[in-house]
Order: sequence, then C-alpha cells, then structure tokens
Amino acid sequence: MEMNRSGWRRIGERGAALLLLGLLACAVVPSALAEAVLDPIKALKISRTASGSEAPVFSLTQLDGQEVQSKDLRGKVVVLNFWATWCGPCKEEMPALDRLRRQFDRKDVAVYTITTDLQRDGIKAFMDHLGLGLPVLLDEDKDVSSAFLVRGLPTTVLIRRDGKLVGRAVGPRAWDSPEAVALVRALTEPVP
Repeated sequence: MEMNRSGWRRIGERGAALLLLGLLACAVVPSALAEAVLDPIKALKISRTASGSEAPVFSLTQLDGQEVQSKDLRGKVVVLNFWATWCGPCKEEMPALDRLRRQFDRKDVAVYTITTDLQRDGIKAFMDHLGLGLPVLLDEDKDVSSAFLVRGLPTTVLIRRDGKLVGRAVGPRAWDSPEAVALVRALTEPVP
C-alpha cells in the first residue's frame, strides 16, 4: 500500500492533535495530591506568597521552658500560629487550632502558637481560660515574627515536611474544618 503526501499530512495532523490533547490533559488534570492540597488552600483563602521557598530558621523557648528549633521539625508538617492575648480574632480561632492539633500524630504534624507577649502569667492564664493544650513559643524579641513577615494577627503559616513554605493565612480560620484537616492530611503524604 502506497501512501501519498496528503495521507502523511493527515496522519501528521492527527498525531499532532492527539499529542496536543494529551499535553492539555496532563496540564488540566493535576495529580491527586496537588488537587488535595490546592482545593483546601483556595477554600481557606491561604496566600501562596513565597510558597516553595525555604522557611526561616528559628529557635524559640516554650512557655514551659523547653527549646524548640526549626531543624528538629524537619520531616513533619508544621503549623505556626502567630497571636497575642489582646487579639480577639486569635481567641476566636485558638480552639479550632487545638482541635486540629489533636487530630494528628505528633510525629507527623507539629502545631505551635507563637506570641510576642511578654507577660508569661497572662499567656498561661489565657491558655488555661480557654482550656487549650497548644504549645506556646515565646518570640519576645519579635525576630521570628519578622522573619515570617507577620504583619497582622492572627497569622498562620504552613510548612511542608521538607521545610518549604506552603502559604499563610492572615485572620482567623476554621482550622478544624474538613478543608483544613484535608490540607494538613494531604501535606503529610510523601511528595511524588
């Protein structure tokens, strides 16, 4: 069977069309992991500014005196919530953040609150009054808040297991919502 030039052209055009269709399908249909992460990010209105860049290195003391270093958190999804005792929206979102923390194993997810408040007794009274078990890190010099570009409270920063930033939420969020839980759960999955 002999093929003329127009026959080859039709095959070439069809092949090109199929190739283009395949490429579009790959671009339009994201992986299950990407979809599991991106949908909750949109639902929670999380800013992806600086997403993918390395999270700032930090070392802070907990309210109970223990030191926490960012290098020790590698391999975990990290949720950092910047807040203050005088912040009404912070008080509003803290119980949901505590419920989020309790849904995950500590070996997979680390949830920390970070405050620049100086009155340790006031911080402890605040946490006790709300019945919260969230660990509190003290950023008395505001160095860590500055490094994470915190400009308003509450601000919550999400960090992947590899130490790269996922995004930030400024203002209160329902951290125990199905979307937030799905996002954190998706971030605990190994990156393909």
